[in-house]
Amino acid sequence: MQAGKPVLYSYFRSSCSWRVRIALALKGINYETVPIDLIKDGGQQFSEEFQALNPMKQVPALKIDGIIIGQSLAIIDYLEETRPTPHLLPQDPKKRASARMISDLISSGIQPLQNLSVLKQMGDNAQHWAQKVITSGFNALEEVLQSTAGKYCVGDEVSMADLCLVPQVANAERFKVDLTPYPTINHINKTLLALEAFQVSHPSRQPDTPAELRA
Repeated sequence: MQAGKPVLYSYFRSSCSWRVRIALALKGINYETVPIDLIKDGGQQFSEEFQALNPMKQVPALKIDGIIIGQSLAIIDYLEETRPTPHLLPQDPKKRASARMISDLISSGIQPLQNLSVLKQMGDNAQHWAQKVITSGFNALEEVLQSTAGKYCVGDEVSMADLCLVPQVANAERFKVDLTPYPTINHINKTLLALEAFQVSHPSRQPDTPAELRA
């Protein structure tokens, strides 16, 4: 199956890229990183070279097993199907549904609404907009997690939902969202950040992390 070392096209601050970096770390997959700076030169994701890899002009993209996959959850699904240990989706169908639901809530219902491409259109109102959409999403997420969470988002095993949660909390912190009303989110996030896979994949520890932001 292997066709050379996997290559991840990533941006250090991209929450979608961080999801995939966590999955690769948890599954012990060695890979190379090709940084795609979303700011420099008007955004390197718009280059012809990168557009040929991912027509959506977004990170992440993963070159693996002779194919290129875009969209973070599609990448994680592929890794789960081809390299199933450790599991990132629960074996119990009900818990698996919960993990997918939470992942989709974040990846479809929160993150795209405060993504760079959207914030550019908001001008001086960008931070207020980001705060508004994250707060709305976290209000729902906190309620959902109160019925699904154990140690992590779904029970006591790390799942795809957790890979989505931690980067989104980092986004919330960057946009100065008040996280006081979300004790469940905060507790799970703190627990996850103690795990090695979440630390080595952190934006402060990437090849393209600016010196002033390095851990």
